[in-house]
Amino acid sequence: MEPVMPPLDEAEIFAAPLSDLPEDAQLAQLRLPQFSMESESSVLGGLLLDNNAWDRVGDLLTEGDFYRHEHRLIFMAVSKLVNDGKPADVITVFEHLQAQGKAQEVGGIVYLNQLAQYVPSATNIRRYAEIVREKAILRKLLTASDEIATQAQNPQGKPVERILDEAEQKIFAIGEEGSRMKQGFQSLDTLVVNLLDRVQEMADNPMDVTGVPTG
Repeated sequence: MEPVMPPLDEAEIFAAPLSDLPEDAQLAQLRLPQFSMESESSVLGGLLLDNNAWDRVGDLLTEGDFYRHEHRLIFMAVSKLVNDGKPADVITVFEHLQAQGKAQEVGGIVYLNQLAQYVPSATNIRRYAEIVREKAILRKLLTASDEIATQAQNPQGKPVERILDEAEQKIFAIGEEGSRMKQGFQSLDTLVVNLLDRVQEMADNPMDVTGVPTG
């Protein structure tokens, strides 16, 4: 059975380096949700194949790191079963979700079977988990940048210093979450620094606000 994959055009946009894309595609990529269908599926498939792989991802991921709703539900089910000392395979996860009335929300046993067949083993599951986590952090940075831009463009009487403080708190809070990652988070440092530089620029030039860059 073929694994579910994102539409080809979306996959191509995510795969291409931002600098290699035409300007319109660059703007489109910045606004697309940052997620990797392949990595999310590979993490879940690896866990269904080998519950021992939980030791390699349990300290890194939470259900909120998954973009797809059905993937969040499946990860929560696997987490519950494994932490209760029970097997978490296609059948047991399906039964767990069915008991909660959520089996159909994840596509039923058919989709669970697809995930279990998505990867041959859980060998590279740690790296897949890191990608899932990286994408989750990027989504939060994009959300924070939008909120900061909205505040800067519509301060509603709020002092610039307060807007700056709140913006820094948002970004640093996301950075604190990144401490869960043993690898991969360093690539986000430049993005965070650039965003904070832009916040400072807005504070220094409140009459020249055009928005907050997100990449």
